[in-house]
Amino acid sequence: MCEGVADAQPDDESRGPVIGAENRDAAPESRNGDAAAQAEGHGAAAQSHDHEATNFGKAQSAYEHVVQTAVAKKDAAKAFAYGKTPDKFKHPTDLQVRFRTGAVYVVLSVTLALVSNLTCVIMLCVLAGICAGELFFMLRSDAKLPNELLGTLAAVAYPVSMWKLGLSGSLLVTGALLVALLVWYVFFIRARVGDVGVSFFGAAYTGLLLSSLILVRMSLPGIWGGVLVCGVFCSVWANDSFAYLVGSKFGKHKLAPRISPKKSWEGFIGGLVGSMAIWCLITLIPGVNMAIPQALVFGLICGLSGVLGDLAESRIKRNSGVKDSGTIMPGHGGLLDRCDSLFMASVTAAVMLIGGGCVPYVFG
Repeated sequence: MCEGVADAQPDDESRGPVIGAENRDAAPESRNGDAAAQAEGHGAAAQSHDHEATNFGKAQSAYEHVVQTAVAKKDAAKAFAYGKTPDKFKHPTDLQVRFRTGAVYVVLSVTLALVSNLTCVIMLCVLAGICAGELFFMLRSDAKLPNELLGTLAAVAYPVSMWKLGLSGSLLVTGALLVALLVWYVFFIRARVGDVGVSFFGAAYTGLLLSSLILVRMSLPGIWGGVLVCGVFCSVWANDSFAYLVGSKFGKHKLAPRISPKKSWEGFIGGLVGSMAIWCLITLIPGVNMAIPQALVFGLICGLSGVLGDLAESRIKRNSGVKDSGTIMPGHGGLLDRCDSLFMASVTAAVMLIGGGCVPYVFG
């Protein structure tokens, strides 16, 4: 029976193909197919990446070409314009640069003073802020440590406070500045008493003195207040111009050789004459109650105060070891160099005009 059972067992050949064997035979073919598919996918991805890189390179090259073309056209236009420019404008002399800068300064100052009280306030705030910054820069060069933030803020606040509250506003700003500087002195260990002093001086010298022009601007209605402010401007400019012209031609005796070697007594007298001449013209402004003799005295005093302010700034520059207070005005130096005479002349003119009864005291 065992033999029969054994004979009934089919042999390997009669079993037919083995499924496992088929799977084993098909597996390498499947793996080879997957590998080929992956290789094709990687190849396609690489081709796509190369295509994108090529497109990006083309776009970048096109952009660079556009930029270079625009720059070339701009340079060509500049070269063409430069070629058409007269030689005297290609290389301007120092005197030409000085004249152009001064002309822009005069036109802006006169325009803003004439338009309205608000534009005059804005102009004085800008002047006070820039001049305060230049002054604090020179004081730092003189081994001082002013609080520039508090000083500049107060200098800018003075014209606004004078516009809205009159003299009471200036007292308010002064008190707030003193309190703020004392707090700074107490809690800032490096601060010294001298630093508190120069911080207050910088704000008062620039902002407080200039803000007096607001009272002059509001003393007369309409445009005439602006005309009166322009009259004060012209008296200062005439003082400087006459002093320069007369001093350059006839100056032999030094006025203050240690402070400002170029100033002479002859130029000083010529400047006073120019200031008095402008004050005589101020008497023609409607609403100004001032006689010619009074105008001559006022012009003399205003001229003296302008020279004092000029010498004060020259002394500060000499102590600080700088030639100019800044570089904002080509050919002139800093804005403080052009406004040094105006500081003292402004407050002097306001006191004489309002205190002398020539114009009313108006604010707000």
